[in-house]
Amino acid sequence: MVGILRHFRGKFVAALVTLAPVLATFYVIKILFNFFDGFATPFLDANLPIHIPGLGFIITLISLYLLGLLMTNFLGRQLVHLGEKILARIPVASTVYGAAKQITQALSGTQSRAFQKTILIPYPQENTWTIAFVTGESTNEDGQEFYHVFVSTTPNPTSGFMLIVPKEETIDADLSIEEGLKSIISGGMLAPTKNKIKAKSK
Repeated sequence: MVGILRHFRGKFVAALVTLAPVLATFYVIKILFNFFDGFATPFLDANLPIHIPGLGFIITLISLYLLGLLMTNFLGRQLVHLGEKILARIPVASTVYGAAKQITQALSGTQSRAFQKTILIPYPQENTWTIAFVTGESTNEDGQEFYHVFVSTTPNPTSGFMLIVPKEETIDADLSIEEGLKSIISGGMLAPTKNKIKAKSK
């Protein structure tokens, strides 16, 4: 009896593991479709004799594309800059907008282009390592070279702190910026199974 229950439990878990990501994907796509479709649907339904499913979604995507064209030219950038200056004067709005912009830039890869490479640094103690992103370099009076690094926090990669570490104490993580961000956001679940760390013996 125990063997039969174990067999059914194993198959049930296997089915859930297989179906869960598929169902989650369809659920997210459905939410996004309804979200974008809802922007133009009220206007279209008020001006068209019949309801056409998906037309609002298409119109919204075209509108977003045209908006993107506007925002990438000189006039659009000036308008965005002006709008950000206005929002900066509103206490609550400036905080919300700033946080949303940072998260969006991190997820879209815009922020990652400010990083030069991904490395591992000994932090917060010896034989304990963390992922850091190189943002610059400097040299002291003795000619010793240092990395300026940004250490992101989990699960929000837009928050963190800056450190200056000697180059010889760092390890090349052999990860792209995007792979490093994924490792941080996932709390290490999406980190590679092999690394270049050589822990010092006590």
